[in-house]
Amino acid sequence: MRGFAGERRWAWPALAGVLALGLTLRLWGVRQGLPYAYNADEADHFVPHAVEMFARGSLNPHYFANPPAFSYLLHYLFALSYGGGAGVERTFERHPAELYTLARIAAAVLGTAALWLLYATGARLFGRAVGLLAAALEAVAFLPVFYAHLALNDVPTLAPLTLSLLGTAGVLRKGRTRDYLLAGAGLGLACASKYTAGIVILPLAAAVAARYLDRDAAGAELLVRGVLFAAVAALVAFLLANPYALLDYRSFHGELIHQSTLSAEAQGKLGAPKQGGLLYYLWSLTWGLGWVPALAALGGALMVWREERRLGWLLVPAPLVFLAFMGLEGRYFGRWLLPIFPVLCLLAAFFALASSRALAEAIGRHAPRLFTRAPRSLSVRLQGGLIALFVLALCAQGIVYSIHSGLVLSRADTRNLTRAWMVAHIPVGAKIVVEPIAPDDWAREARPATAVAAPPGMAARYRWHKYPSFVSVIAPNGALEPGARKVVGIEDYERTLSPALIGRYEQKGYCWVVSGSTQSGRVLPDGVPLTPRGGAEVNPSNGHGLPLAIAYYRALARRADVVYHASPYASGEGPVAFSFDWTFDYYPLAYRRPGPEVTVYRLRGGRCGR
Repeated sequence: MRGFAGERRWAWPALAGVLALGLTLRLWGVRQGLPYAYNADEADHFVPHAVEMFARGSLNPHYFANPPAFSYLLHYLFALSYGGGAGVERTFERHPAELYTLARIAAAVLGTAALWLLYATGARLFGRAVGLLAAALEAVAFLPVFYAHLALNDVPTLAPLTLSLLGTAGVLRKGRTRDYLLAGAGLGLACASKYTAGIVILPLAAAVAARYLDRDAAGAELLVRGVLFAAVAALVAFLLANPYALLDYRSFHGELIHQSTLSAEAQGKLGAPKQGGLLYYLWSLTWGLGWVPALAALGGALMVWREERRLGWLLVPAPLVFLAFMGLEGRYFGRWLLPIFPVLCLLAAFFALASSRALAEAIGRHAPRLFTRAPRSLSVRLQGGLIALFVLALCAQGIVYSIHSGLVLSRADTRNLTRAWMVAHIPVGAKIVVEPIAPDDWAREARPATAVAAPPGMAARYRWHKYPSFVSVIAPNGALEPGARKVVGIEDYERTLSPALIGRYEQKGYCWVVSGSTQSGRVLPDGVPLTPRGGAEVNPSNGHGLPLAIAYYRALARRADVVYHASPYASGEGPVAFSFDWTFDYYPLAYRRPGPEVTVYRLRGGRCGR
């Protein structure tokens, strides 16, 4: 794909534009939801672990379900920004939004750096034009744009992963020592950031195999040395970014096995898809990357395999193996596809540019009259027009939905709107029930502790008494069990619901109930509103085997008044059927703001009727 005139002249300005666009899309709405981290993984993992290292006085994360490289990066970034551990802990306690914002910016910047590395990889394998288009595709694709807004490891991992691909491209094309070192170091850092990023070892192995087949006597020695350098660089980089994998090997190995077991389990989450991982991931590509780029990547795989078999071995097996492996796991989410996005973007870009050139040449051969006067000029113009059409087709879906994502995330979250209403209308010290749609800090006083005097017996800084939603006091048959308490996880919350709970709320004076569609949507039939309106009936047979939970929501709507309702949808749009992707990443254009559909109820019976 080399040979576009004046590549160097136009490539750098165009790359600057792509990087600027990618960074803008990733930073647009980066403070969404704050000061509350509503994404459960963001709230539980990297930022808190980075802060906890200061509190413990140790760099041992004591947590390896996710590798700690991104946590370490945030740890040192926080230390530099806030003058050490004391400043970080104080900021996290008083102004957690500052740390989350900084962490999200770090994720966005690393995601943008991955675009530059992808350009360099494409330029080395195919030429600057392919590298530029591949970077543009990843710059606007929905999944890498959306998840750059969260302090998670998915997007930051793309930087070392693509660094390894860049080194691998060098191994294939030139076989220099620094290429092996780059490929190995990137591989080690990628695995220390996200375990599944280890898929990039397959392209490296293919490049090494290609060098082996082309070797001579002198080349054999260089190849062996290069492989050793790559292996040592990978090991050293992994241990530098995850040192306690060796220093605390028992914990590391135990949690790694546990995490692998969890991933292999069948979907036990209420509302989770049941069609199988492979089909789910293929569907996810149609919106996470885009229909046209996904099909172009398939065409690119076939084309590159036919035109340059060595390059085919480098690029094609990795996505196929990754899809097969992840598709056989019991749990699946769209963002878990991100490790193969750089390869898919390269294949799609190669297909688009190669097809535009082939189509222009075919038109030139079959329509000679068009080129009798200035064949070269007209051919160049035709090819340029075809390239523009291909680029537009490849990027259109990503641009539309990524801009929509920025608009949505830049608006107030429905949970923030709901809390603001509660602060204005629900007295301090009132008893409330909040479904697990928000962290416990949601019930805290947003102002300094001295601003509102806590009622007797109430923890300092808590504005309201929050019902212990993660403690089950209801038997499976709905009967009350005084004194029977069982701690349940967030995924099992709906299993604890029963109409009997409402009577308990009224008896104990928990008069305000906050319900959200990210919970109720797991058991209510698709498309049924949270509060039945216009005579809508809830179908008890479509509640994932939880008729008591469905009966609970029906009783709540019947025995309470709706005093506030916040909708994330544009006027006349929604509701969107519950899913573990679209409900939380707001992909459908029906969304106008982030968050679930939230309803605040005021119970009428018992102590609540006085």
